[in-house]
Amino acid sequence: MSDTRVIVGAIAGAFGVKGEVRLKSFCADPAAIADYTPLFSKDGRSFATVVLTGATTNALTARIDGVSTKEEADALKGIELYAERDQLPSLPDDEFYHADLIGLPVYDAGGQLLGRVKAVLNHGASDLLEIHSPGAKSTVLLPFTKAAVPTVDLAAGRIVADPPSGLFDS
Repeated sequence: MSDTRVIVGAIAGAFGVKGEVRLKSFCADPAAIADYTPLFSKDGRSFATVVLTGATTNALTARIDGVSTKEEADALKGIELYAERDQLPSLPDDEFYHADLIGLPVYDAGGQLLGRVKAVLNHGASDLLEIHSPGAKSTVLLPFTKAAVPTVDLAAGRIVADPPSGLFDS
């Protein structure tokens, strides 16, 4: 996927029988996903128009150009949707797009490499950085708080962490 695109949602399957889809939005304002068109799939397919039609449990409902039957909507299930980065709003200094954090090296305050960000997770309370350490069999979940992660330097391509004691011990 191009560095100029950021994932903003995914198609969760058909909604009804007239081609509507269930749309999971990853945007802070879920309805904003329709503002970032055209949207693209990983393979480059373009969706020029997304018209939100309502909401259902944990998803929006929408009409997408070129989809007019339940079968066509079902065929799109699982497709991740990406928007051009320049379509997205600028963020305050203390907020980041997850795509910008994934892959960054994480160092402790002494400069020792702790690992690389594998994923950014949120299970309700707050974000967690999933860190894969060199040689480790499993990943470490680091709270993405100002106390545990005092520095995110996107320009330098690095994160400095002050993890809780024992978190990265083998």
